[in-house]
Amino acid sequence: MNSDEIYIQRCIEIAQKGQFYVAPNPMVGCLFVKDGIIVSEGYHKKFGDSHAEVNAYKSLPSDIDPMKCDIYVSLEPCSHHGKTPPCVDLLIRLKPNRIIIGCMDPNPKVSGNGIKMLKKAGIDVFVGVLENECKSLNKHFFKAQQNHLPYVTLKWAQTNDLFMARNKGSHESQKISDIRNDSFVHQLRATHQAILVGANTVNVDDPLLDVRYSEGNDPIKVILSPNLSVNQKKRVLKYGQSIIYNKLSSVEFEQYKLSKINPFSLESILSDLHNQGIHSVLVEGGIQVIQSFLDSNLWDEAIVLKSKKTWGNGQKAPSLDQIPKIIRQLHNDTISYYKI
Repeated sequence: MNSDEIYIQRCIEIAQKGQFYVAPNPMVGCLFVKDGIIVSEGYHKKFGDSHAEVNAYKSLPSDIDPMKCDIYVSLEPCSHHGKTPPCVDLLIRLKPNRIIIGCMDPNPKVSGNGIKMLKKAGIDVFVGVLENECKSLNKHFFKAQQNHLPYVTLKWAQTNDLFMARNKGSHESQKISDIRNDSFVHQLRATHQAILVGANTVNVDDPLLDVRYSEGNDPIKVILSPNLSVNQKKRVLKYGQSIIYNKLSSVEFEQYKLSKINPFSLESILSDLHNQGIHSVLVEGGIQVIQSFLDSNLWDEAIVLKSKKTWGNGQKAPSLDQIPKIIRQLHNDTISYYKI
């Protein structure tokens, strides 16, 4: 790595500190560097709060002149008014020696405009350092901005003999993955804005679908129940916020709402979620729900936890006819990552 790549890599590292709290905004990290030494760092900590550039400037020691610094930032500085003022206005006032940017912002409100404004102000700007890594950092944000649909992650657990659920009527334990990996699953929930299941999962398993074993906020719970077969007295609807998509009725209650959608399709539902500012959805539904996403090619990533347990019988897990991109061992489970 050259020095610019090392500093942008550091921007990526500190940006990830905001992973549980910045959505639907992107994660961003920023450095001030003087004479080859990092003199200040900042990252976007929480949606609605100051951006990375502002936080890095606030941390800059008073005896250091920003005009003699190079500023590194993982994503193009914003050039429009949102919940905070445009970061480019601050950077133009500071007049740093150089600004090095990891990748352009895909948001049409920015999308190169911030870079143009900085260059017009006479600042040397370099774009595209560790570009792919910076885009990968904000894969949820990029998918939503470019495709107007949320990033969809499928997650399920399966036994070593490829079963995902017990046969109907079975009273044997349904738990498949190592209990020590519950924190991993809950971290997945915390890094997605919504979690999606079908009515059958709610009726049979009565899950909470919240974040208990990880830092982060509870996702919005999305339940697919075309004919409103979901039991609305289940505990999942008593806490947090939930949306029940169906074909029959639209009614709002204190903790959840019924949302009638036509046509009742995964694409219509994902589009509606995107329109509500939801950029990422974790699908933890049963076999039928997950298979419907696979069949429709409406997924971006699949994470499969394979246990060492064998059941001998049950309901078969969905199958992916591809080689995983990454395989890792976590306690007694093998975790495979797939990309569409």
